[in-house]
Amino acid sequence: MNSDKNKTICINGSHFSDLTGFYEEVSGVLMKDVDWEVGTLDGFDDILYGGFGVFENNEKIELIWKESEKSKDDLGISATKDFYEKKIKQGKPFNVELIQQKLDQLVSGKGQTLFEILIEIIESHKNITLILK
Repeated sequence: MNSDKNKTICINGSHFSDLTGFYEEVSGVLMKDVDWEVGTLDGFDDILYGGFGVFENNEKIELIWKESEKSKDDLGISATKDFYEKKIKQGKPFNVELIQQKLDQLVSGKGQTLFEILIEIIESHKNITLILK
């Protein structure tokens, strides 16, 4: 492979319709041949550092998110509301007050959806270029 060319990785929004499905998709794509799966937002952030999946630490990656508009809908306000409500209902180890604040912000139109949170996590990794298709 040409070393000055970015590695391209694709996730496909038509392969999932919820956060669990997203984790399964990224686990399959980013963690090939590794006996570990993504199951949390923090875990997703962790694998984007590289070094134990299909790319190395700080390797330049082009991440193409196909069917991103579908994902934007699937991981929108309704899914995010459910996500927060489940955490509040579960209680410990979650910070229920913080999660309630995030839920209140979401309901009032000021909070981030799961899709927006995932985009923010990806964009926080400077070696990754995100392309929404």
